[in-house]
Amino acid sequence: MPSAPVQQPVELGGFLLTRQWRDSPAGLLVELWFATPQGPVQVEIHGERAVFFLAEDEADQHRALLALQPGVELKSLRLRNFALQPVVGVYSPTYRQSRALADRLQERGAQPLEADINPADRYLMERFIAGGVQLHGPLERRNGYSCMRDPLLRSATVRPQLSMASFDIETAMQGLQLYSIAVHVTSATDAASGPAAALRRVFMVGTGNVGEHVETLPTQRAVLERFLAFIEEVDPDVLIGWNVVNFDAWYLQRLADSLDMPLRLGRAGTAVHWRTLDEDGERRAARLPGRLLLDGIELLRAAFYRFESFALDAVARELLGAGKLLHGAGRGEEIGRLFREDKAQLAAYNLRDCELVSEIFAHTRLLDFVVARSVMTGLNPDRLGGSVASFDNLYLPRLHRAGYVAPNARREQDPSPGGFVLESQPGLYRHVLVLDFKSLYPSIIRTFCIDPLGLALGLAEEKGEATVPGFAGARFAREGHILPALIETLWQQRDAAKLARDVPLAQAIKIIMNSFYGVLGSPGCRFFDTRLASSITRRGHEILLQTRERIEALGHRVIYGDTDSVFVWIADADSDEDAEAAGRNLQHDLNQWWQSRLRSDFALECALELEFETLYRRFLMPTIRGSEKGSKKRYAGLVGTGRDERVVFKGLENVRTDWTRLARDCQQSLYRRVFLDQPWEDYLKQLVASVLAGEHDADLIYRKRLRRRLVDYERNVPPHVQAARRYADHGLPPPARGDWVEYVVTAAGPEPAAAHSAPLDYGHYLERQLAPVVDGILGFLDTSFATVTGRQMDLF
Repeated sequence: MPSAPVQQPVELGGFLLTRQWRDSPAGLLVELWFATPQGPVQVEIHGERAVFFLAEDEADQHRALLALQPGVELKSLRLRNFALQPVVGVYSPTYRQSRALADRLQERGAQPLEADINPADRYLMERFIAGGVQLHGPLERRNGYSCMRDPLLRSATVRPQLSMASFDIETAMQGLQLYSIAVHVTSATDAASGPAAALRRVFMVGTGNVGEHVETLPTQRAVLERFLAFIEEVDPDVLIGWNVVNFDAWYLQRLADSLDMPLRLGRAGTAVHWRTLDEDGERRAARLPGRLLLDGIELLRAAFYRFESFALDAVARELLGAGKLLHGAGRGEEIGRLFREDKAQLAAYNLRDCELVSEIFAHTRLLDFVVARSVMTGLNPDRLGGSVASFDNLYLPRLHRAGYVAPNARREQDPSPGGFVLESQPGLYRHVLVLDFKSLYPSIIRTFCIDPLGLALGLAEEKGEATVPGFAGARFAREGHILPALIETLWQQRDAAKLARDVPLAQAIKIIMNSFYGVLGSPGCRFFDTRLASSITRRGHEILLQTRERIEALGHRVIYGDTDSVFVWIADADSDEDAEAAGRNLQHDLNQWWQSRLRSDFALECALELEFETLYRRFLMPTIRGSEKGSKKRYAGLVGTGRDERVVFKGLENVRTDWTRLARDCQQSLYRRVFLDQPWEDYLKQLVASVLAGEHDADLIYRKRLRRRLVDYERNVPPHVQAARRYADHGLPPPARGDWVEYVVTAAGPEPAAAHSAPLDYGHYLERQLAPVVDGILGFLDTSFATVTGRQMDLF
């Protein structure tokens, strides 16, 4: 029999899409999927072993137990734990065996270290593979895909061109009744390709010629099968949607289960793997081998976008200036009617939703953000959150190369203090400037050598001059630390990304750097230590207080401070230009002062950098309602000039969605008039008159999310729950946990905004919405809402 031809090795650059591992009869198998210029490539890594670490004395103590484990090998290593004791590696042929052995050792009082790291993560982490790789090995075809078995992998810089498909489903309001599935396929990272390059399809239950891009099929099963076949045919790297995991994909999974068929959305015909994220099973994560499944809502939140509503129509209108073809409270009934009477219009609506999601991803460069975050953290691109895992991926391989292994998490510790807030001085001011410490907590880590390994080395150091003092008894080694240099590298990469105008990468790096303090202060982190977190936050308190002392010694007044910012009133400024000059002078003086102080007091080079960030031409620091004491994290101010002039609100009603549009618009207009010294009394009187005349009824709607199920509210039932319980009385489907409730206050109490029977209670809105936001600024003008409008407000 002739031998198979020898395959020649090839070199391929790839971007990691998904990772899996499994125990097999032959041992551990790590499976990786990469996007490459030659298409998707599946990589199998055989012969890996699971590993954890034991102190040598513990290994000697439990050697009899270890000797009984088939295939387990103990290996002496040039590594130490945080007690500076030598450790051995305990290698097992399967991960299941490794975890079971670690659990038994822990029951016996031993401390297995790093036993929780799964084989796929460890394989990639130890090779510093985060996103991009260079693959070297034979390439073969298997199951319709290119495969590599045990190639050489090394980290590389790869900018992937990923194909992307947006999908959306339309269903009946009740039960498992699928109407249609729409798909919009693009090359996701190439926004310049434009709409013409896209592929559009709608698969719909029905018969006949419905219209362009639409395929009708006789049953739900046929629609689902055709959709899965289409995905396999166009083979996108990424599937996207709006609430796509917990609604669209989960609905299709339930439908597939009812039809006794697998939901094969992964590559190579693999089914979706589900994992619940909360106790109620209402939030889930989905893993598709070889493909990413990304939800637009969750990614926008991860990138710190803020919207009044994350509904697709609201986000699309704000970002794109265009929205859904159907919107409003009766959309569900209208979709049902279109399915029965006008399938072509339903198909257009379904497809437009997919296109909006694709356009939002392109407009915000969300996929670039996902790729950048994966490259920086080593996390899978579809993994949201994961700050602790990100820190592990960045820190552990560097720790191992320094000759140490990580400790286990210790939860039984007192929490560290949070950010420091200076007492505010309420008032209506001219010329308030904000001085902001650039990335304060990362700067403190860099400056004061704060680091998990540095703490272990510092506490063991007998010479005090070789350490930097922290708080809560901490001492940090001046040499041998890891985190300060890691942050400095990330800092330089962020500056380079900003210079190159790579906004997604700069944002991803900023989020990672700013997460380090939270990780070190989290009991879920293996490096959690109160001394670490306290040495960051309490040093921040000290820096803020000493900065205030220096500013006031220079003749200015600090009226507020919060964590990394101080608000300075330039009382003697005759103009905006004078105030800006004072801000630049303060920035220069304070930076030099901190550099000199840290050099003389600690013999440290200062990484703290203070920036003159904002000049508020007018500024309001309000009081706590019903008190003369200044508030915290709440203020408003006028910034900019000409076209750039705007009123900024922080923490006030204008930026809170649980206040009505009436209150927010009033606050915006009134504060602007006051800040610009424009007449405002007539505006306020006319507004009250128009509210009483019913001209602002559309602006009187409250919006609040249900945090629990309706039946779980028993005592002190809030207004939005009272309204939600009346939905059924008005023929509306009751909202579920997590839904937004829109309601109005009527003479009969809270009722659904979409269908209320009693007249609106205008007195409520004047007293509970207008009066509070108006009096927040009029109190500094020695008047009030009641005085100006002639209305007697209810005091209780």
